[in-house]
Amino acid sequence: MKTKIAITSLASLSPLGKEAELIWKQYLSTETLIGVQSFNGKQQFAATLPQELRHAIDALRKEDIKYKALDETVLMAILASRQAVAQAGWTTGDAFGINIGSSRGATQLFEKYHKEFVETGKTATLTSPTTTLGNIASWIAHDLKSSGPEISHSITCSTALHAVLNAVAWLQSGMATKFLVGGSEAPLTPFTLAQMQALKIYAQPDGQAESTVADKSNTIANCQSEPVEDLSLKYPCRAFDFTKTKNTMVLGEAAAVACLEVGDNPKALGYITGMGYATDDLQHNISISEEALCFQKSMAMALENTPLEEVDAIVMHAPGTLKGDTSEYKAIQKIFGDSLPMLTTNKWKIGHTFGASGMLNLELALLMLQYQTFIGIPYVAEPNPRPQLRNILINAVGFGGNAVSVLVAKR
Repeated sequence: MKTKIAITSLASLSPLGKEAELIWKQYLSTETLIGVQSFNGKQQFAATLPQELRHAIDALRKEDIKYKALDETVLMAILASRQAVAQAGWTTGDAFGINIGSSRGATQLFEKYHKEFVETGKTATLTSPTTTLGNIASWIAHDLKSSGPEISHSITCSTALHAVLNAVAWLQSGMATKFLVGGSEAPLTPFTLAQMQALKIYAQPDGQAESTVADKSNTIANCQSEPVEDLSLKYPCRAFDFTKTKNTMVLGEAAAVACLEVGDNPKALGYITGMGYATDDLQHNISISEEALCFQKSMAMALENTPLEEVDAIVMHAPGTLKGDTSEYKAIQKIFGDSLPMLTTNKWKIGHTFGASGMLNLELALLMLQYQTFIGIPYVAEPNPRPQLRNILINAVGFGGNAVSVLVAKR
């Protein structure tokens, strides 16, 4: 990193709520926010937005006639972006860049329009312009009247951290001084859930989720977990639980964005002091390598100028799948050896929010730095407690092993 990058605000809409104090209070609780919902008459685990945030989305639809036709991925991102920009003290019309993406894009509208097409052979006039991925950054730019570059992308589950990576490149090049970054995802639709079940990675309310083959050697030797049968009822997504025998991924919905600026800043919630990225050689359409070489490379790059013993915690990607959790942990072992930081994930609480998940990981890291309190996994005993939190590493990876690691510090 040539210069530090200040995170001057971070805003989110998620099952945790949207206000920082409430979000922190939710993290202090050991209760999961995952529940059972009905999709097309079928009961599924999911983590949904609180009702008050649903009302806010509905109100935005009524605020401007043009917004009525937009997908929830766009509407959630607009609301989060308004909040982040206000917190950072940016004003309407400022020259700041926008890079906000999504893994799946406009899933709700796309499924609605496709269903209508199958039934009638016709589709609505606005089908194409309202289901393109570029909608997110473009509509946020319209809403905030920004005059910088507008970028939307999908790099599956590492989308939000790739937005951070891209913004850092713009900022350090001198081509921009401010960037709004993040991800938005509204994946709780019948077809998206069916896709996850087809991969045999989704947790089932009846406990019948199928497993995939995984080498579970070299896992956490000193962590003690509750019995699996108890966890499956109390915590449907058992992310980073190596006693589980089945995949337990659960989806959640969220939008999360941050404001980034160059150099020291009195408003900074924290600073990005290291960035890393890498991609595995593809062995399978969805997999990463057995020891997550992509994570090994991305973490090593992010930690290039930081002694390993100064990394106090890692917010892992850890989606609750057998191979995903195990391979990431093996990668962490390869990098840190016997000096492991404290390890955590938020998937057990809010599910996997796909393209928004990396930014929610960053949010958790910033809150832990602010309150100097480590939020662990309630069913896993932390074997490596640290007396303070100075530097926290955040991981995210998407289908095909496209990993990003971001190092943040309070200073």
